Amino acid sequence: MQPITTTKKLADTCARMARHPFVTVDTEFLRESTYYPQLCVAQMASLDEAVVIDALAGGIDFTPFFALMADPNVVKVFHAARQDIEICWHEAGIIPSPIVDTQVAAMVLGYGDSIAYDQLVQRVTGDNLDKSHRFTDWTRRPLSEAQLAYAVSDVTHLRDVYLTLCADLEKRGRSDWMREEMKVLTSPETYRFEPEHAWERLKTRVRKPKELAVLIEVAAWREREAQERDVPRGRVLKDDVIGDIAVQAPTTTERLAGLRSLPKGFERSKWGEAIVEAVRLGLARDPKTLPRLERPKPPINGQATVELLKVLLRMTAERHGVAAKVIATVDDLDRIAADDTADVPALSGWRRELFGNKALALKHGRLSLAIEKGRVVAVERE
Repeated sequence: MQPITTTKKLADTCARMARHPFVTVDTEFLRESTYYPQLCVAQMASLDEAVVIDALAGGIDFTPFFALMADPNVVKVFHAARQDIEICWHEAGIIPSPIVDTQVAAMVLGYGDSIAYDQLVQRVTGDNLDKSHRFTDWTRRPLSEAQLAYAVSDVTHLRDVYLTLCADLEKRGRSDWMREEMKVLTSPETYRFEPEHAWERLKTRVRKPKELAVLIEVAAWREREAQERDVPRGRVLKDDVIGDIAVQAPTTTERLAGLRSLPKGFERSKWGEAIVEAVRLGLARDPKTLPRLERPKPPINGQATVELLKVLLRMTAERHGVAAKVIATVDDLDRIAADDTADVPALSGWRRELFGNKALALKHGRLSLAIEKGRVVAVERE
């Protein structure tokens, strides 16, 4: 097959696909050396056809593709959609809608946490995908026949997966559950990388307001620098270095040079003084303007409660055929153990009916866990 390389062919194809109730979509991109993903190839399939679009073809305008992604009458089907949606957001400022993410649908139906696409295809259709081109160089031209076949197979198998999962969701009355999960994926907040919030992505633990203030400012500086230079964050400054800077708070380039985690001589670069200035800005911040630090873990008896909640969660997930991760995270369990009114998904909507009410009952002794015929069961107490 030949990839689409002109705007006219792309527009004609999108017009045909817009007549269908859904299209399956996937993208191939590179971001190893950039901050923003570089779109190389997009592939789509309707019930009638499958196409590969060469995003690097000279003069091609992707406006028809993005218009189809925003068409409210056509469901866009992805697997693990976040990075595909990020491309649409960065390139066109739109979020595909309505969408279905088959990875999320599979979790709602009990296929496990974040199942890989090839594994899902095998379990649903019995077909084994050739993933040997997963890490191919999609910037090289011309695209090989093997690359084109790989790209097309992703979206053609996705049709079968989507139709099967949709039927199962309807049969089990879980279509609303899946649609609720799409809210985060289709929220602009998910894709807005505001420098002021960059610190929230870091796993670095800080304990004092001063450390948090410096962390916020240095992480924001790195984010802006990575965006302006269009390079990965780690190329500017590693996460662990930001953590060290937050704790040590060097206010001079000489003190910055004393950090063992920083490359030798970095303090003499043009970025050394910029980092020191970010540290000074952090130290000058009013502590009252800072976000609240993460609440401490529950005391020892609270940890015991969390362990029991984990058992209840696993039991609930297995019994109802839902991935545990969809119902509640470990952080959710920590917060439930500490607060009956915690603002977590597990205490609202269908999750509360399935798990949340039982979690609170277990916490307050109205529910017990027991072993019956080798299985954990919940037993209501007087």
